[in-house]
Amino acid sequence: MDRLNYHHLRYFREVAREGHLTRAAERLNLSQSALSAQIRQLEERLGRALFERKGRQLILTEAGRIALDHADRIFGTGEELIAALGTAGGARPLRVGALSTLSRNFQMRFLAPVLGEVPLALVSGSGGVLLPRLAALALDVVLSTEPPDAHAFPDLTARRLSAQAVALIGTPGRVAGKDALSLLSSQPLILPTESAIRTGFDALCVRHGITPDILAEVDDMAMVRLLTRQDTGVALAPPVVMADEIGAGTLMQARGDLGIVETFYAITAARDFPHPAMARLLQVGG
Repeated sequence: MDRLNYHHLRYFREVAREGHLTRAAERLNLSQSALSAQIRQLEERLGRALFERKGRQLILTEAGRIALDHADRIFGTGEELIAALGTAGGARPLRVGALSTLSRNFQMRFLAPVLGEVPLALVSGSGGVLLPRLAALALDVVLSTEPPDAHAFPDLTARRLSAQAVALIGTPGRVAGKDALSLLSSQPLILPTESAIRTGFDALCVRHGITPDILAEVDDMAMVRLLTRQDTGVALAPPVVMADEIGAGTLMQARGDLGIVETFYAITAARDFPHPAMARLLQVGG
């Protein structure tokens, strides 16, 4: 028989947690002999001893520890399934994907309405990794700066959350009293790699005949923020990335409009059982 008896697995899990057959039998409302027989059948099915006796205690063997790890995951998944279909009051995690280049400050602002109220599972990566997971319903939402390709992902919907003009940001010593265009030709620059921001920047330099001094090309906004704080150069970024430092006066935004805008999207998939928190987040974000 190839199938696993999940009743046996549940009984095993209780015994493993108690470390004592008699106490586990009392909790399960079974006789000790009946519970012992259930554990024996599971050991026969797995072909491994799951416990060893030390006095009255039952100690997990290595095989037992592996079995318990799998049992916890199996029953945890079952609880998530019940929560996902709305048949129990337990809160299921909100699974959020975000581009690795996306501002952490923006992510925090998006999640602020549910922080501390809803369990979160946060992952970051490229659109090529996150969007297929969203389409397969393994994520509830993906935060991005670009909408998905409608041909590749026809069942995904992008909701525009906000848009922000991109600026040049640096320490007051580098930026004070200077306009954005003059900084482009006089200061070392910290730039994002391939993105709508970078495309706009390259077009701007061609238009004004500027040959920029590129200090660093970075695909992580957290690193852009650190390099700028260390006064290594002037960063091209949405001000939300460095909102705390700008508010504290340690960094400042250069005057002048570069004509480059970054748009933020929440991308979702059509589903019959959306996470209850999503309506709230999208209402606030919109």
